[in-house]
Amino acid sequence: MSSVKFMDRLLDGVEVEWRALWEVTTWDKKFNAVESHKQPNVIKYHYFLAKELNSLVTIDGNVKLLTTNISNKYTTEELAGDKVSDGEVIAIPWGGDAVVQYFKGKFLTSDNRIATSNDTNYLNTKFLYYFLLNNLEILSSFYRGSGIKHPNMAAVLDIKIPIPCPENQKKSLEIQAEIVHILDSFTELTAELTAELTAELTARKKQYNYYRDQLLSFEEGEVEWKTLGELAENLDSMRKPITSGLRDAGEIPYYGASGIVDYVKDYIFDGDYLLVSEDGANLVARSTPIAFSISGKSWVNNHAHVLKFNTYAERRFVEFYLNNMDLTPYISGAAQPKLNQKNLNNISIPNPSPSEKIRIVAILDKFDALTNSLTEGLPREIALRQKQYEYYRNLLLNFPKPEEVAA
Repeated sequence: MSSVKFMDRLLDGVEVEWRALWEVTTWDKKFNAVESHKQPNVIKYHYFLAKELNSLVTIDGNVKLLTTNISNKYTTEELAGDKVSDGEVIAIPWGGDAVVQYFKGKFLTSDNRIATSNDTNYLNTKFLYYFLLNNLEILSSFYRGSGIKHPNMAAVLDIKIPIPCPENQKKSLEIQAEIVHILDSFTELTAELTAELTAELTARKKQYNYYRDQLLSFEEGEVEWKTLGELAENLDSMRKPITSGLRDAGEIPYYGASGIVDYVKDYIFDGDYLLVSEDGANLVARSTPIAFSISGKSWVNNHAHVLKFNTYAERRFVEFYLNNMDLTPYISGAAQPKLNQKNLNNISIPNPSPSEKIRIVAILDKFDALTNSLTEGLPREIALRQKQYEYYRNLLLNFPKPEEVAA
């Protein structure tokens, strides 16, 4: 069902009035650079500094900490003392990407802009929350600051929110409540499904790690061992670094130590290769793979080694092995870790038969796709659940706009 047809049925012919947030909401403070007539009513909430909030965190509690860094934490009323607030509120935190939080009950706050409906007989506060959540991209565009990011409140307060059937408060609140009920149900269902999929993903990753360790472990004398320099052709001499100011923008991926860093017009490689990080903290931290396959046209700078193999199985086997082994003996430099070409070529790699490599790679490819792929496997399923939720949220909040508002 299209969003227009759905809204027509829900609204049943009633009118929709669009009102600016400054007209229908109450906030926790007055704001600089906001015209006096647009200044919202002010509710005084108690604020903690972030370091004070951190000191109050407990595993369980009945007081929510509404703040950017610890937004999912609670504390006890005893620890919070007389600075507890109580109500139904929406928080827009400082200090990071745009976030909209909803909470009803006892809370503490820090580094937020707190809002609620100034007339709950006219505007349902949770309806306001879902509307802002559905317009997070617009809200994000109002964030400023290179250090501690914060929203431009003059722009935020000018955002217009739809009020269905404004001439009939009872009907209006019924429509808003119905939308909130449906979205609450979707939110709960999406959270349950995501939690199940995430638990499944965690289990599969443990299983993957177990089989990977088993498949890439060889007893002494079980297989021959060769140096990486014997197994692959090193193409480092073909690399060409280009400073960002001299790169011509295009569609060809420009690779560095940990992956794509830019897109350029030209290429120096065309084919299937294995890139291995040459330097950087990730050689030690290993927060992302230090070996990764690339295909097609590409440009590689001097922060990644370029290795060419005869077959797919050989390349992927070495990729899996390098990402699973301890490279510490081959890395030089404490402040600036480096895996130079000589040490790279001297890395000892097990060299089972071609058929065994094909078997091992086939198994690990399946596990890798299941646990890491964004186009297949569990990560894709988790992403699809979120997209499905966002689709229906947008469907329910896609109110018809008059020309003057749409413009």
